[in-house]
Parts: sequence; C-alpha cells; structure tokens
Amino acid sequence: MKNLVSTDWLEENLEKVRVFDGSWHLPNSNRNALEEYKSSHIRNSIFFDIEKHSNKNTNLPHMLPEKNYWEKTMSELGVKNSDHIIIYDNSDVISSCRVWYTFLYFNHNPNLISVLDGGFKKWLKERKKTTKNIVKFKKSSYLAREHSSLVLNKEQVVSNINSKSFELVDARGRERFSGQQAEARKELKSGNIEGSKNIPYTELINSDDHTFKKKDELISIFEKNKIDPNKKIAFTCGSGITACVLGLTNSIISGKKPIVYDGSWAEYGIK
Repeated sequence: MKNLVSTDWLEENLEKVRVFDGSWHLPNSNRNALEEYKSSHIRNSIFFDIEKHSNKNTNLPHMLPEKNYWEKTMSELGVKNSDHIIIYDNSDVISSCRVWYTFLYFNHNPNLISVLDGGFKKWLKERKKTTKNIVKFKKSSYLAREHSSLVLNKEQVVSNINSKSFELVDARGRERFSGQQAEARKELKSGNIEGSKNIPYTELINSDDHTFKKKDELISIFEKNKIDPNKKIAFTCGSGITACVLGLTNSIISGKKPIVYDGSWAEYGIK
C-alpha cells in the first residue's frame, strides 16, 4: 500500500493523479473548509466535503455513505477506478485520512490511494504553487464494492468487551479518554469504551512539518502503549475522523487495511 506521498512527489506527478482536498474542521473551530479551499488550493484538486458525502439516514455524524451514493458521487466527479487518488487537508485533525479510509472501504485499489504527507500546511510552507481555479472533470462510470470487514458497529464493540477478539484503540486526547475532560457534545458522557487503549493521534505526527513520524517511531509508540501491531486492531475516536489517522498509521506499520468503529464515541457515549 502506498499510504503516503511527499509534497515533492505530488508536485512532480500532479498531472498523473486525481487530487482531493479533504479538509474538515471541528464545529467549534470557526473555520469553513470549503471557503478556505475556494480561496487557495493545490492545482487540479477538487473539494471533498466529508459531511455532505456521508450517510444522511442516521443522526450520527459523518458516517460512511451508501454504496450507490458513493458510485454516483465519484462518477459525477469524474473519478475512474484506475485513478491514483491523492488526498490532502488543511485540518488539525488530519481529516484526509478519513477520505483515504472511505476510498479503501469502497474497494479502490489500495496501491492507488495516498495521503499527502504534511498536507496543505507543508505545501504552503514550501511555497509550492496554489490556485483559486476550480477544474471540472468529465463524468465517469465508477464502480464500488463495500468491504464490510473494515467497519465495526456498536454490537460488535460491545461483544468484544468480553470476547477480546480484537484490540480497540482510541485516538482521542488523554484527558478525553480518561474522562477528565468533558465532551463538546452535551449529549455525550465522558470516558472510554471498556477495555480500549489510547494513542492520541497527535502523538503520531511531527509538530514541525505535520508529517507522520518514521515507521520505527510509530512502532515504538504502539509498543509503549502495549499495542501489538501484528494483532487484530480496530480504531475509534470521537466521531470516526481521527480513528482513521491511527488506521493509516497501522497500515504504515503492518500493511493491513484499517478497521474502524464508525459510530465511535458519538454513538457509544450517548447518555
């Protein structure tokens, strides 16, 4: 799996790939991802709206969309099954990983989906070219297939508390995980899923250039938190976004596709 590409690689291969801006911001951030994209983005990139392209038949936030919707959306955006997809973001929660996971879930070739390491922040820091021009692509006929084994529901998570058939790892910050910090959503209690472990996604990222840490460092972080990357692992977080950062990290380490509890604490933590 070619999980990550560098900013230099993307700059050299911009005409050969399909690029998506997958920026998503926390509701209390006072940032508008679409407006930011309109003002400045990487050439040839299309904005991918995580909220818009989620399942509207649930009250849970940004759950995976349905297969027919995904096929229709990708076809309208002119995406082909043979395209190498590069996703970047300008988000503090590295939301590009959620888009990467969604493409994997719908059976896009794992060797043809990559996240831009360092994202838009690194791209701007290196003074690489940006544009306001929004391109349109000719409609395609995209075909998807769901990998249901990559997503968990609440029943499976509850069952695992006793069966311990997989390790569940939470991407939220230490204080939220321990229940010392209240959840922003008033309808949610504080704390964590019984038996789960914690690796805050921020610990996997270099603070200076926003890139992922080296593979040996990532392995060390997993081991320090008593998580064996060779075992079956699933990931959770507040609402399914940063769980995918851990999922991509695990893929870097093990080459495995990530398993995500899509409802995450937004579902499990309801009072």
